[in-house]
Amino acid sequence: MRGAVAGALGAAVWAAAEPALGRAFGTTFSDVRLLGRAVTRGRLWPVVGVAVHVANGAAFGWVFERVGGRGVRLGVLAAEAENLALWPGMALVDRFHPDCRDGTWPRLLTNPRTFAYEATTHGLFGALLGALVRE
Repeated sequence: MRGAVAGALGAAVWAAAEPALGRAFGTTFSDVRLLGRAVTRGRLWPVVGVAVHVANGAAFGWVFERVGGRGVRLGVLAAEAENLALWPGMALVDRFHPDCRDGTWPRLLTNPRTFAYEATTHGLFGALLGALVRE
């Protein structure tokens, strides 16, 4: 259960850090928006996005702990591996997500700012997860 709680906390911190990190990397991309607007186009997308993001973090943390993941190093490696494994899926986001279709976001798959942002946010999440699930 510690992994799920750690993952949820890591995802919540990630969500809170998104505005500052978006400014730092010069991108309007946001994982909370990605998830929230994919589920609903209503004005509650931020609430839905945070809920889905935190749930995903909890699931990731649970699996991380169950497979024996411990410590910051492994947390970061696991989160970055997940990021790299899922990155090709940005081609589908580019095609189907409402913010890509209406021009709010640029093409994401080949955008270096978005990739750097995602690498940083995944690293932050992994470090927090690993720090909370340690030896």
